[in-house]
Amino acid sequence: MAGVTDRPFRQLCRKLGAGLVVSEMVTADTRLWNSRKSRFRLEHTGEVAPISVQIAGGDPHMMAEAARENVRRGAQIIDINMGCPAKKVCKKAAGSALLRDEKLVADILQAVVQSVSVPVTLKIRTGWCPASRNGVRVAKMAEDIGVSALAVHGRTRACGYHGQAEFDTIAEIVSTVKIPVFANGDIASAERARDVLDYTGAAAVMIGRAAQGRPWIFREINHYLATGERLPEPSLAEIRDILLAHLGELHRFYGEEMGVRIARKHVGWYLKTLAGSESFRKTFFKLDSAEAQHASVQQWFERRITRGAQAA
Repeated sequence: MAGVTDRPFRQLCRKLGAGLVVSEMVTADTRLWNSRKSRFRLEHTGEVAPISVQIAGGDPHMMAEAARENVRRGAQIIDINMGCPAKKVCKKAAGSALLRDEKLVADILQAVVQSVSVPVTLKIRTGWCPASRNGVRVAKMAEDIGVSALAVHGRTRACGYHGQAEFDTIAEIVSTVKIPVFANGDIASAERARDVLDYTGAAAVMIGRAAQGRPWIFREINHYLATGERLPEPSLAEIRDILLAHLGELHRFYGEEMGVRIARKHVGWYLKTLAGSESFRKTFFKLDSAEAQHASVQQWFERRITRGAQAA
């Protein structure tokens, strides 16, 4: 979720019901933290506790140093990424590539857990490839070393995001360890969240791509788990208000030039869920100022809301 779960998006998800949000993946190489990308990813001002920062890398000493430095900057949880399947991450022997080397996994976990006093969590996949699903061994190892909680995506690294997530391995992990396990993968509705929790016995579900353009999915899941009833879809007026607030936060956080560029993908995700938005999306992507983006979204929704009222 690098490039998606920035501070404005995390804060929005918390407001809409997410119990815990995790920062974008930050490189463990602190020498690179002066880049513009890293400065934004390391910014947590105003965030609601607990602040969880995700680090990625393949060197135990660098990972430990990154953990210590992030705690010094305010991190209250350190999350280790061993689940990202991206080629540019795996080529650096980080992310899910680490699952091929269980000794290195142990060294990294040991180094990070011993380096900080805050909880350390871990994100993994079920293994490197379908023929090598070692998620249960890695999970047990993590628990023995002192990892506080574990998130598991129901695919191997080789699977990427193709095919359907499998939850048998997650269920086996849950039955093997005593630490909380969060199930992840293809959970795009409240009903699916309930089914996955029931099937795996996991302590919680973790939502990623399903929140892009639908950040209210968290309150939908919370309501369904509590009551067994589905919340109605948000009205056009509410989606407009959520989107405009998100847009404003992106512009303020990144500044106009960068904020306008980043806003395009988020607005595209929101509009993709709304019928009849194709032509507007193309127009919106050409806008080059914060004012124009805000005004165009406002006007498009107002026209849709007015047409709906007239039809009623």
